[in-house]
Amino acid sequence: MKNLKGAVAVVTGAGSGIGRALAQELASHGAQLALADVNPATLEETRGLLGTAQVKTYNVDVSNASAVESFARRVGQDFGRASLLINNAGVALWGNFSELTLDEFDWLFRINFWGVVHGCKFFIPLLQREPDAHIVNISSVFGLIGPPGQSAYSASKFAVRGFTQALSGELSGSKIHVTCVHPGGIRTRIAENARAGAATRTEEWAGRNEEFLKLVRTSPEKAAHVIVQGVLRNKARILIGPDAYQFDFLQRLLPVRSSSLLVSWFNRRTGATAPQTAEAAKAKR
Repeated sequence: MKNLKGAVAVVTGAGSGIGRALAQELASHGAQLALADVNPATLEETRGLLGTAQVKTYNVDVSNASAVESFARRVGQDFGRASLLINNAGVALWGNFSELTLDEFDWLFRINFWGVVHGCKFFIPLLQREPDAHIVNISSVFGLIGPPGQSAYSASKFAVRGFTQALSGELSGSKIHVTCVHPGGIRTRIAENARAGAATRTEEWAGRNEEFLKLVRTSPEKAAHVIVQGVLRNKARILIGPDAYQFDFLQRLLPVRSSSLLVSWFNRRTGATAPQTAEAAKAKR
C-alpha cells in the first residue's frame, strides 16, 4: 500500500499497547479506523485519543469465530470496505509446560492463533474487493526462538508465523499483500498482565516477569511506526527492536543452541534462576 489516506484499517486488540499506538499512527496518516477489543472501556479510551479521525469501535472476542464473522459483516456495513487488516490481539501465559493445563494452553491458542485465523478468514472477502490491500499478522520474537517457560505463547507465535508464510504464498500475485511482524520487548501490558499457569509457583514467575519488564526497550509508538512504514513498503517480514534483530541473528547462526544461549543470557541479565515446578520445590524442602 503506497498511501493510507482514506484507507479503512481494521485493528484488533486496539484497547491498549501496540494496538492503541497503531490506531494513533494510522489516524495520523488519514486512515479510517475500525477498532476492536474485548475490553470496551479501554477501547473507548483509545477512541478518545484519536481526535477528529473517522473511527468506529467494536467489542469483539477474537477467539470466537462467530463474533469475528459478525465484526467483519458490521465493518462492511459501516464502511463499505476494508483495506488493511492488522491482527494484533494477543495474551501471554507464564509457566513450564508441565505446569499448564490443556484448558490454559487452549485459551491462549484461541486468542493468539485462532484470532489471527478468524480475522483473515472473514476479512479477506472484503480485502479482495480493494485495488490494493494488506494483512498484518503480529507474531513475536518468540515466534523465532522458543524459550523455556513460554511453551504456549511461543507455540502460538510460531503458528502465526507459519500460517502467515503459507497465506502469503497463496495470495502471491493477488492484490493483497501479507506481512508477519516479530516484535521484541515492547513496553506494553501484555507481560504485566500475563496469566500464570494454575500449577506455577506464581511468586517465582512474578519476580522473573518483573525483571523481564526491566529489559524491554521499545515503546508501542515506535513499534506502530515501524509496522506502518513496513506496510507502506510492502515488507513481508518486520522485526521490531534491537533484541528482535539479535535473536533473529542468533537463531540463524546457531539454530540448535540458540534457545539455551537465550536462557543463559536472560538469567545473567536478571540474576534469575530457572523456575521450578511446585513438585520440585516441595522435594527440596
